[in-house]
Formats: sequence, structure tokens, C-alpha cells
Amino acid sequence: MDSLPMGVYVPGKTLLHRMSPKKKFVLLILYILIATNFGRTFPIALTLLGLIFVLYIVARIPIRIVANQLVPILPLLAMLGAFLVWQNGIGLAGVTLITLFATILAANLLTLTTTVEALLVSLEEGLKPLGRFGIPTEKISLAIALTLRLIPLILQTSQEVLDARKARGLGFSLLAFGVPLIVRSIRRAEQIGDALVARGALD
Repeated sequence: MDSLPMGVYVPGKTLLHRMSPKKKFVLLILYILIATNFGRTFPIALTLLGLIFVLYIVARIPIRIVANQLVPILPLLAMLGAFLVWQNGIGLAGVTLITLFATILAANLLTLTTTVEALLVSLEEGLKPLGRFGIPTEKISLAIALTLRLIPLILQTSQEVLDARKARGLGFSLLAFGVPLIVRSIRRAEQIGDALVARGALD
């Protein structure tokens, strides 16, 4: 259990586990909007991050799982942080990274406390009225669910690349890290696409 990759459902009976997936999804969107528009100072950004950590405690997600899942994010945030410091200075870069880190954790918390099946059903029900206008609500809900799932998978893939280089005794290189990450991500996307086509989910 402690080695679960990011985004994998962790069974439980907490308040967050019992909450409707629709409500959790709406709250996630609201959280992201608030963080994006108002998380522009250190006090607000840290408050938003602290709120997510409190919710992880409420959901009783084992601390080792949380720690293991933070590792894939760190190299990506470090590279982004270096770029932001170069562009905007350390102050704005720090606030941006904290806010981004908080939103990633928030999205991950949704998948940790909600099964993919429950999320799909909830999204389909919420989008159902749009079907009257010829909008393919089933495909839209599938796309949203896959997006939430693929973000953690990309982070997991980045950790696999780093582990492979570490096992070979190689140091970090942006080019040597980026190329295998892109190749593995494309292959994984192709595998998911083939599986969806085989099941009739895509035309």
C-alpha cells in the first residue's frame, strides 16, 4: 500500500471518501480558481497549502504514501522554480510554486478518495443536461477523468526515468531526463488509447 503511485484510490470510510464525487469535483475547481486568482502572497499561498494538508489528515491518507507521492513532483518543481526565479525573482517564484504544489496535491486528493468509476458516473450525471444539445457528455466526462488520472501518471513516469538513471549511476541532465520522459509518456498514452478503442470508448 505505501508504494502506491500517485492518483491510485486509497479505500477508506472518512468524510472525504463518503462525500459525493460531484461535490468533491466542484470543490476542487473552486479551490483551483481561488488559488489561481488570490494565491499571490506567501500568507495566502501557505494557508491554501495548509488547508490541503489538513484534508489529507481528515482523509487518513498514510503519511508514507503522501511522502512517496511527493518525490516525483520535486524535480519538475525544481526545474520550473529555477526558470521562474530567472524570469520573475525568488519572491514571485516561491509563491507560484507553493500555489501550484497545493493545486497538484488537491487534484491528487480527489483521486485518492474517489474511484475512477464513481468519478465517471458523477461527471456523466452532471453533464447529462448538455446531451440535449448534442454534446457528447460521455466522452467529455471520460476526458476529464483521464486528465485527472494522467497527470499523476506523468509524474510517476518522471520518477521512473530518474530511478533508471540513478540505477545506472548517471547524474541529472535536462535533455537526458526530458527525452525518455516524453517517449514513455507517448507510449503510455498510446496504450491507453488502444485500450479505449478496444473497449469501444472511442470511435
